[in-house]
Amino acid sequence: MNTIYNEDCLEGMRKLPSGSVDLTVTSPPYDNLRDYNGYSFDFEGVAQELFRVTKDGGVVVWIVNDATKNGGESLTSFKQAIFFKEIGFAVETMIWEKPTFTATGALRYRYGQVFEYMFVMVKGKRPRVFNPIKDRPNKYHGTKNHGTIRQADGSTAPMPTRGKEIPKFGQRFNVWRITPKKNNRTGHPAVFPEQLVRDHIISWSTEGDTVLDPLMGSGTTAIACINTDRQYIGFELDADYYKLANERIAKHKEGE
Repeated sequence: MNTIYNEDCLEGMRKLPSGSVDLTVTSPPYDNLRDYNGYSFDFEGVAQELFRVTKDGGVVVWIVNDATKNGGESLTSFKQAIFFKEIGFAVETMIWEKPTFTATGALRYRYGQVFEYMFVMVKGKRPRVFNPIKDRPNKYHGTKNHGTIRQADGSTAPMPTRGKEIPKFGQRFNVWRITPKKNNRTGHPAVFPEQLVRDHIISWSTEGDTVLDPLMGSGTTAIACINTDRQYIGFELDADYYKLANERIAKHKEGE
């Protein structure tokens, strides 16, 4: 526990007990959008192992995007989401919105893409833990709720919260606007913003839970776990990135 292993994640996960992981937060290589020193991974094998090691009610957060090929998106992300559903996960789609255009591409022919998919997948019908982040300012704070809900037959019914005072902040929606890491000098080509990882960890786990990142990269998931009092386990095949992750974790601990 609280260890990153320098080995292929598929081989590493096979050593983990079934149902031993509360939450996974990870991001696989996006088609050919980034160079990870030539490494690739067995997606279907990794997905099946993730299902096996995840506890009932546990969650996998899979952050991914598509390459543009022959004038259109590869749709690899959706193919992966469909496979996750086929092997037993319940799949929800969230969006990571970036405030600026960061990808490369021909803006003469399309609008600049400023988002990535965050597939939130539950082993079972509902997550074991859900701690919704409530930081969305309510325009009508202080007034009484008078909303209605549309029924299947087209009629409306009062919302369960009708008549209650609207709080200052409401529950966050499923589109998260988070700035990517700026001035990346880690040596890794695609570093998570820690806030993105932390917010998922807070949402889908509790203190002391075990969080897995099978594609640990530069170690951001581990650092977010340290900051939120979770246990972490990770795998990183590339020796340089493995060294980088451990150096970042050690430096972070020194600064505590």
